[in-house]
Amino acid sequence: MSTTDPLDRLVNLWDLGGQPVGDGVLTRAGVVLRSDAPHSGDRPPSDVPSWPPGVVVDLRDSWEVEREAHPLAEVAEVRHVPLLENLQDFEVVVDDAAHDLTKLYQAIVQGAAKKLVEVFRIVLEADGPALIHCAAGKDRTGVSAALLLGAVGVRDDAIVADYARTDQNMFRVLQRLDQAPVLPPGVDEEVVRELMSTPTEAIESVLETFGRFEDRAAGWLRSHGVTEDELTRWHQKFTDRV
Repeated sequence: MSTTDPLDRLVNLWDLGGQPVGDGVLTRAGVVLRSDAPHSGDRPPSDVPSWPPGVVVDLRDSWEVEREAHPLAEVAEVRHVPLLENLQDFEVVVDDAAHDLTKLYQAIVQGAAKKLVEVFRIVLEADGPALIHCAAGKDRTGVSAALLLGAVGVRDDAIVADYARTDQNMFRVLQRLDQAPVLPPGVDEEVVRELMSTPTEAIESVLETFGRFEDRAAGWLRSHGVTEDELTRWHQKFTDRV
């Protein structure tokens, strides 16, 4: 996409439907959306049919949301789950040589497990499509999406590919956050994209953590209090299995 495209809409938004579960089963469209943070005055998206969402799960910290009401508060129920708050109080078990984002993602999985379970339950009980977002729609959203997809058995390679989709949108996300570098005339965003990439080893570390449990992400959820009934209902809601 060109850097001159309009920025008055979500630029890192997509539906988590259509992901492969196995035996021809796919995740169901219109259940979970993921995106960057909505802004006041945004135009409604034209590329997702299930809009507006019924529930919004805002994963940003309190300091990120204290300045104004959520832009979608008038059309959806907004639930605030500050995924990174108080993580500094938790000692993370991770290789010192790991990528910084790997360390962050492990901090979320190890230190914010109760909050991830809360995200799962909000989406499970949502009446209508659920939108999950943080600021960029990359890190906190990426870990949450990996959990929701993994809980119905979506293949790891598909989860990694879903996470990596943000890579092509990051320049425009940063423009929306007023953090993008100003490019000299003639320099395309492709030149700087590598600086804003989504390293797959970070999300792969999350999947490796899930993989230590029987049934992977579903087993991880069980170990943190999610019931068999909840997992069954999530399969029924999020897959097109008859």
